[in-house]
Amino acid sequence: MAKRRPAGDGLVRKRSDGRWEGRIVVGHKADGRPIFRSVFARTQGELLKKLHAQLEAYRDVELTEASNLTLGQWLDKWLTDYMTLTLRESTLIRYKGMIEHQIKPYLEGEKISAISTADIQKLYNWLRENGRVEEHYEKGNALSDSMVRGVHMMLHQALDAAVREHLIPRNPTEGTVIPKANYAPKQILSEGQLDRFLETLKQDPQWYDFFYTELTTGMRLGEICGLKWQDFEERTGRLHIHRSVSRRQGGGVRVGETKTESGARIILLPPSTAALLKQRKKHSYSDWIFHNPTMPELPLSPSTAYDHLKVLLRRAELPPMRFHDLRHTFATHALTSGVDAKTLSGILGHTNASFTLDTYTHMTTDMHRKAAGVVGGFLDEIM
Repeated sequence: MAKRRPAGDGLVRKRSDGRWEGRIVVGHKADGRPIFRSVFARTQGELLKKLHAQLEAYRDVELTEASNLTLGQWLDKWLTDYMTLTLRESTLIRYKGMIEHQIKPYLEGEKISAISTADIQKLYNWLRENGRVEEHYEKGNALSDSMVRGVHMMLHQALDAAVREHLIPRNPTEGTVIPKANYAPKQILSEGQLDRFLETLKQDPQWYDFFYTELTTGMRLGEICGLKWQDFEERTGRLHIHRSVSRRQGGGVRVGETKTESGARIILLPPSTAALLKQRKKHSYSDWIFHNPTMPELPLSPSTAYDHLKVLLRRAELPPMRFHDLRHTFATHALTSGVDAKTLSGILGHTNASFTLDTYTHMTTDMHRKAAGVVGGFLDEIM
């Protein structure tokens, strides 16, 4: 076995082409031979500055032979070996798409150990201008800010794993500047619109129970589709949420866990909703609370529910909205009715109350104004 050179050991020489080359040991191969990193400069003084910077960057680092992988090779390996069993199918498909369409066209062939923060920043800048796969009639090839953020979050996670596996000394996504979140505005049904929606819903008995339950609980679409009768406690009116249904690529549905660990929760149903489900159970012939209309042994498909929401909105002459906006509608009306953020966070399955406050900051700001008015009026009366 070859004698191991200490990590950080440096070598300096003048090349035949007149340039100066410096090499440092950054790790070792399986057989003990050193792995070098080289820097070049026109003068010895310039080289020593670069070499000192490299020595600092690789201090206490012991890279493995896999550090010679390209970024494209590592991302494929990361998805296959590390993430396949931990990601939801829809997330895995999204990550694969980002790698193939947004990252590989720009950085696929670059060695992962040679990629810098500046390289990653250039990637993000390029994506904002050229990252869209198919040209949009208004936006051209520009990628949305939220998509660039999504690429960043995935890449940061993958390169964190590369640090742990001794492929790179540090994560080059750290220190980059990414666009601010620019999500589609929330569509909230006002009290008048909600009344109109419910009136329309009463004319559709096949879907009434489903949408009434959604509007009084704020569950995610996959969660409400994943409910089974075993999750419903008739005596106490409690509902156990620990399952989610998602659409499978190519057709059909997939049943898995909730979106997050905090998504698995127990909520106390409003009395009207508990009574509605008790009545529904009497006539049910499926294990699923809301089942596939033609195949009761299967859960209701999220895409079927979303398609029917569009139908109901048209009938009620209401503007188009996403299914998730029903969840926002529930949360907004809960806050304005006096439900505190911590309690609402538990009902919605958020990680913590601060996330709930950040998500519905438009409502909490209005509530603060009202509170200030109440306190001001109270003090005026005393004084």
